[in-house]
Amino acid sequence: MPKTLKPTDFFPDFELPDHNGRLKKLSSFTKQSEADKRYGFKDGYPIIVVFSRGFFCPRDQQQFRMLQTFQKELNINFCSLVSISADEPIISAAFRSGLDANWTFFSDIKRALIKQLNILDETEGEYAYRALPYTFVLKPNLEIYKVYNGWYFVGRPTIEELRQDLRSIMMQMDYYSYEAFNSPHVKQLRIPQQTWHDEIHIPAHRLKEGVITSFNLRTGNGYIQSKGINEPIFFNFTAIPGEGYRTIKPETKVSFELVETFTGLSANAIRPL
Repeated sequence: MPKTLKPTDFFPDFELPDHNGRLKKLSSFTKQSEADKRYGFKDGYPIIVVFSRGFFCPRDQQQFRMLQTFQKELNINFCSLVSISADEPIISAAFRSGLDANWTFFSDIKRALIKQLNILDETEGEYAYRALPYTFVLKPNLEIYKVYNGWYFVGRPTIEELRQDLRSIMMQMDYYSYEAFNSPHVKQLRIPQQTWHDEIHIPAHRLKEGVITSFNLRTGNGYIQSKGINEPIFFNFTAIPGEGYRTIKPETKVSFELVETFTGLSANAIRPL
């Protein structure tokens, strides 16, 4: 293992083109969500970084097919996965499409990051001048938690190993425990369903009107714009009276109770007009 790559070191916050040719920074994948900020959490989410020899490597193909089965679990766990190779973006995009993968494929065409990390394959053969197949598991602040040397295929992490690594990291984060969400502040934003069992009457002077500007079906969070209020007003789907998973369409006119919290304005008791 190269000396510079060990747990507790910090991985470089690189910027490389993705499979669409757009430049992205690694840290953009680990940031806390806007909802987490509203809930008062400060920690982000871990990320898995996989270095690939390229689409032509049968070992990489096998590893990526395994990761393809893991991507849905990563999505619902709010964790990220990215892969890096020396392939051109158009080649990475084709490989990604053929796998039906939804994670980001980065292109380090000039081998700048690969050389910086001292993981350039300098042997002879079909893999020469390619990245050694390392896998890194990083904490949200890009501190290296675990390094896997995949020179031999058995050195590459299994799904269960990755799951345990992510669990170990997330158990140390401020959002991980049930108690973190069962706090008075968070319950102002994620309204317990029991609240709606009885009819809630909001005094007229506390009611506002506005328009739904966005609603994310995956996260259940959205924003309202209200006349005379400069900042977007956050809401979670639980602020819509009812049971189960409630949704609401953008551009819907609504009435709501404006709630002021230490992390900003939010809406409660949202009802379509």
